Amino acid sequence: MATADLLLHPVRLRILQTLLGAGELTTGQLRDRLPDIPAATMYRHVAALAQAEILEVVRERPVRGTVERSYRVRQDRALVDDDARGTMTKDDHRRAFTVFSGAMLADFDRYLSRDDTEPARDNLLYRQGVVWVTDEEFAELVEEIEAAVERRTRTAPGDGRARHIISLGLVPDRPV
Repeated sequence: MATADLLLHPVRLRILQTLLGAGELTTGQLRDRLPDIPAATMYRHVAALAQAEILEVVRERPVRGTVERSYRVRQDRALVDDDARGTMTKDDHRRAFTVFSGAMLADFDRYLSRDDTEPARDNLLYRQGVVWVTDEEFAELVEEIEAAVERRTRTAPGDGRARHIISLGLVPDRPV
């Protein structure tokens, strides 16, 4: 599994978000979809994710004297596991959550910056809820949410489907 430092870097997080649900993309296609990221930066971060086996090469083909690779996310490797989370300090969690929150804000801003958006029509949704659960019930809740999202990752674009980014933060709130 990956570390929070590896996954929760702003550029690497955007690369992963772009690849999720897109099937496979080349670095050139990633650059087309993320034009604000300089080429050298893109190649460096794709290489770091591939070296960590978070991205896998699914195709290679020669192009003008070089090799063009197509990548896809290995979802089983693209998360911070319990062991890694257990070694994180409170400051590590603050930094990781800051990057996570910043990525959500950037996604939100990119969406609203487009001229063709209509939040109600596009099903823009953000909300919070509260549940009272035991540790066991919490584990079940997380499994249920992950299973529901995973089922939807098997669908493909088309047939009226629109891509939605799902960001979830589960924060304990201990009453004083």
